[in-house]
Parts: sequence; C-alpha cells; structure tokens
Amino acid sequence: MRYIKTDKAPAAVGAYSQAVEQNGFLFISGQIPIEVGSGEAIESGLEKQVKVCLENLTVIANEAGYTKQDIAKVTIYTTKMEHFAEINSVYSDFFDDHKPARAVVGVTALPKGVPVEIEAICIKSS
Repeated sequence: MRYIKTDKAPAAVGAYSQAVEQNGFLFISGQIPIEVGSGEAIESGLEKQVKVCLENLTVIANEAGYTKQDIAKVTIYTTKMEHFAEINSVYSDFFDDHKPARAVVGVTALPKGVPVEIEAICIKSS
C-alpha cells in the first residue's frame, strides 16, 4: 500500500491520507473546498467550491501518477441538495466527455461547515 501526500492540495484535516494506492486503484479522500496552505474554507459561491474540490482531486491523482481520465467513481456529499443542478453543471463542465460513475448524497453537515465534499476512486488505465 502506498500513501499519497502532496503540498499542491489541502492537507488532511484529520487522521487520514489524501489518497491511498493499492493494486492499481487509487482511493482519494473527500476533498472539501479549502485553500491550499491556509486550510481555510472557501466561502465564495457553490460553483467555485465544487470546482476547487474537483481540482484538488485531480492534483492528488496526478501526484500519484493518475490522470483525470483514470477517475472511475465519484461520490459527492452536499448539504444543499436543492443546488443539485448547479453542482451537476460544474461537474459536467469539469469532466466534459469523461463520465465516471457517480453518487450524490445529501448530508446534514460537513467539516468546516462547507456545503460540498467530493471523493474519488481511480483505476490505472492499461
């Protein structure tokens, strides 16, 4: 098992790794919209928050030698299910023609009071 850590994405806010790789699979921990370095939550608009989460997932995937195209499964947690269309729009623009499997789950609260958290599983392309 290989633990992935990069300073190009926010540090873990708890007792976990940014990602773990095993047997060609990369499991990326949930990313919340926080600034790299400061660890402060980004509070300016859901669109930007979703984009930051997705960009952080990609940075971590890249650090481990994977690409955005290797993302096979995404889970989105949100405290604002009424904003599903906005989340889906940003997600669709980000992935373009690549369509990973996905689940969107409504939750009551997330760390640091943010409205969205996104995790992913990557599979190494052959």
